[in-house]
Amino acid sequence: MSADVIVSGAGPVGLLTAALLDSAGVKVEVLERLTERSGNSRAAVLHPRTLEILTTVRAGDGRTLTDVLLSHGRAVPRTHFGMLPQLLDYSVLDTPYPHILQITQATTERVLASLVEARGIPVHYGQEVTGFEQDDTGVRVHAGGTVHAARYLVGADGAWSQVRQQAGIKFPGTPGNTVSYLADVHLDAAPQNATHVWDPVDGWVAVVPLFDGIHRVFGVLAEDTGLAPEQVAARRSQPLTLDDLRGILNRVTGTDYGLRNAVWISTAGNTTRHATQYRAGRVFVAGDAAHVHFPAGGQGVNVGMQDAVNLAWKLAAEVKGWATPLITGGAASYDRERRPVAVSLAQNTQAQTALMTTFTPQGAALRELMSTLLARPETNAHLAGLLSGLSASYDAPDGGHPLDGHRAPDLGLPDGDTLLRRLRVNRFLLLDFTPAVELAALGSPLVEVIPAAPWSELAAALVRPDGYIARAWTRAEPEQVRAALTDWGAL
Repeated sequence: MSADVIVSGAGPVGLLTAALLDSAGVKVEVLERLTERSGNSRAAVLHPRTLEILTTVRAGDGRTLTDVLLSHGRAVPRTHFGMLPQLLDYSVLDTPYPHILQITQATTERVLASLVEARGIPVHYGQEVTGFEQDDTGVRVHAGGTVHAARYLVGADGAWSQVRQQAGIKFPGTPGNTVSYLADVHLDAAPQNATHVWDPVDGWVAVVPLFDGIHRVFGVLAEDTGLAPEQVAARRSQPLTLDDLRGILNRVTGTDYGLRNAVWISTAGNTTRHATQYRAGRVFVAGDAAHVHFPAGGQGVNVGMQDAVNLAWKLAAEVKGWATPLITGGAASYDRERRPVAVSLAQNTQAQTALMTTFTPQGAALRELMSTLLARPETNAHLAGLLSGLSASYDAPDGGHPLDGHRAPDLGLPDGDTLLRRLRVNRFLLLDFTPAVELAALGSPLVEVIPAAPWSELAAALVRPDGYIARAWTRAEPEQVRAALTDWGAL
């Protein structure tokens, strides 16, 4: 076999999956349909939970991937929900990254591609996966007239995923009825700050500064809502010109902001779908191959990268032979944990679409009401937790601790390190809060036992490679802890 795992797709999700698997000692290669990386960027935001999980990856200079990305982006403490005037406040969130990171997808991909190249992971451009066969021993993948053999295949190949279709995974949902526009442009009279204009008659426009003098212009016209599927297809088949964009800006905002030229112009729809299963035998799907939605709040690439982290450590465990039924097909499997996240993603993006595109007096009233609610700290914090990814949790076993399945905070450790920076894709952390460090003997190549200062009245907590709490205990009974380690494959 040429690899343990073949990843189809060299976007952020595919490249991150490959880097994580490689860091766990898994032999991986990447196949990409395009002949070279795209310089265009639909996504332009990374959220706090994504920044947290990227600390598990180290660049060649020893920095975390998060540190590298932070050096290329811009931290912004507030972001929108449904383009409402009342913004979500990330500065109050319990995270070392209480902000969004404005960074173009092209930059994120470039950083990931450099990491993958430095690790020596093969990336084959111009190699579209067109089919595969699988049996009990592996997968034979057809791409670019060549057959590649591996034990597993990951489809991170976008909304039109050939991997998903060839695997027979259904992709139900709702067809689109709205067309939005987006463009990266140069403006000679740009607004001083990010600007959002919503009009109940004409539509809405947002103008956001990116980098190197480029602004992102995006929005929806009123007449581009409530369309039939064939109208959506027809609308999206018509290229949007620079004059069209200038006309939209003048119509909705009263100015074209000195629009000089466009680097890139495109459209997007609000088709919302998610896969009925994330695994079919030896084949997995992640990112847009598993879920698509209206681009609201830059959540797509973030949820996709969080898919990658959830999948990578479990697939590495399976390749290395220490995975247990709990994580291969049980309650903590990739499929069982990540599909509910996609359901929540679909719900919140559809709700935001309604807030953004109901161009009626009733829609205006709804927006006013929601803005009033967002001014309440508890409502603001709830939605900030949702969009940031920090409130995502997984089902816990019956009879467990209330913290089971929840994200572990970035606790300070006695040696000056922090929990997030100690995470690795191929090991658990066992935090021992007992004064005598009673669990030290349970350390192993798959478990690092760390003496820790008291937290949340716990005696011990087992933290998964992706930073979620597998089990927590108020009393540290070594046999109970040992049993949990066995359940998770760490002993």
